[in-house]
Amino acid sequence: MPEAITNTSPLLYLHRIGVLEWLPHLFSEIWVPYAVVQELQQGQLKGYDAPDPNNYSWLQIVNPPMIPSEWLVLDLGAGELAVMTLGLENSSKIVLLDDALARRVAQAAGLTVWGTLKILLEAKSQGLTDSIKPLVKQLESVGMWISEDIYRRILALADEKP
Repeated sequence: MPEAITNTSPLLYLHRIGVLEWLPHLFSEIWVPYAVVQELQQGQLKGYDAPDPNNYSWLQIVNPPMIPSEWLVLDLGAGELAVMTLGLENSSKIVLLDDALARRVAQAAGLTVWGTLKILLEAKSQGLTDSIKPLVKQLESVGMWISEDIYRRILALADEKP
């Protein structure tokens, strides 16, 4: 089973659609940087429905070493930078990111990147769900923007009809 390092958005979206507990079925180890924990806690303080990583024994809070200085000029959050830095130090782990710029930078750095939609596809292939279509619709209803093209492609990959 692969290992992962997760950013805020996959945790948030999977929590909001009620499938966060799938992660330990898909990954043998899941790291979450302290910066992500802080982002989630800030969301909770503002009244948002956000998970508390401290409530999930399978999440390991890990701090990265120094963030590469060239990344600091990018328009990325502290969580994304921490995830990618940990990914550089642990290149066998999959980094879980949804932000388009973060994904491009991570891929350019040679990291394996999955987003929330890829997690749903993998969950279906592992038998955790029979269909991802209702889950993708739920993601849209809880705030994830999914273009019509991405929607059609993800359902085609899942062998489901739009």
